[in-house]
Amino acid sequence: MKLNGNIELKGRSFLKLLDCSPAEIAALLDLSARLKDEKKKGVAHRLCPGKNIALVFEKTSTRTRCSFEVAAADLGMTAVYLDPKSSQLGKKESIADTARVLGRIFDGIEYRGFGQERVEALAAYAGVPVWNGLTNESHPTQILADFLTIREHFGSLAGRKLVYLGDARYNMGNSLMVGCAKMGMRFTACAPEAYFPDGALVAQCRAIAAQTGAELAFETDPMAAVKDADVLYTDVWVSMGEPEEVWAQRIQDLRPYRVDEALMAQAGSQCRFMHCLPAFHDLQTQIGGDIHEKFGLDCMEVSDGVFEGPQSIVFDEAENRMHTIKAVMAATLV
Repeated sequence: MKLNGNIELKGRSFLKLLDCSPAEIAALLDLSARLKDEKKKGVAHRLCPGKNIALVFEKTSTRTRCSFEVAAADLGMTAVYLDPKSSQLGKKESIADTARVLGRIFDGIEYRGFGQERVEALAAYAGVPVWNGLTNESHPTQILADFLTIREHFGSLAGRKLVYLGDARYNMGNSLMVGCAKMGMRFTACAPEAYFPDGALVAQCRAIAAQTGAELAFETDPMAAVKDADVLYTDVWVSMGEPEEVWAQRIQDLRPYRVDEALMAQAGSQCRFMHCLPAFHDLQTQIGGDIHEKFGLDCMEVSDGVFEGPQSIVFDEAENRMHTIKAVMAATLV
């Protein structure tokens, strides 16, 4: 399939945004927008009839699984879900051996799990496209959804200011920084210095920014960071797979970086709130209730007023996971 800009991605894996050029990212967003429009109009786009894909999940998910399964169905494919107990990946069978088996059976493989090296190994041995549904270090399908959402609300990406508040050391902070650098945006990581992204990755992104016109900033003062922002973005303070013992320290360190009404007011009425979900904005979850009991908090990384408020676009963002994942699969398989 030829994408806008005469770009061809057939046979490619989608593992991290560092592997993609700005033109390739833009072309995937254009395809996402087209497929979304067709979906809304009821126009069928069975671009991959008869193909089969494997969804390998070492970490569970609502949005990622549903997005891949619905996108596969829309494209005319069959998806087989392998939950954490249904695969011998890395346990009784090496990643390389598993990849070579799955690659003989399936036309593409999605992986959601732990270290980036695991999805990279799958791609090295599978012989078919592999798509990263999340690793500890990278979450590229989420960033495509985020950028499609920003384009829909602001019309463009270049020059837009995105401020990420909270723990910027892992997949979301990393991937947003890379994506903003690639697309000529203004990215600010706002956190205690110990929670800034890895220095080597920052250096890579600065080199990219020098070519694209992007700006990177690192700030410890939330009120200074968010001024004139187009997007305030946050994520949970403790990532999936981390021990419960880290909650107390994270709450102590990151409580000043909660996105609340005062922070949104400082950013301005033009600003929108984004979150990759799930979000601890109230007490309607088991974890939220446990945290309230132990620490007395009614919310964590975002207040309920912001999450449910008129500047929040989190559910536009969540829907766009499906449209952008569909674009990635179609572009790499057709």
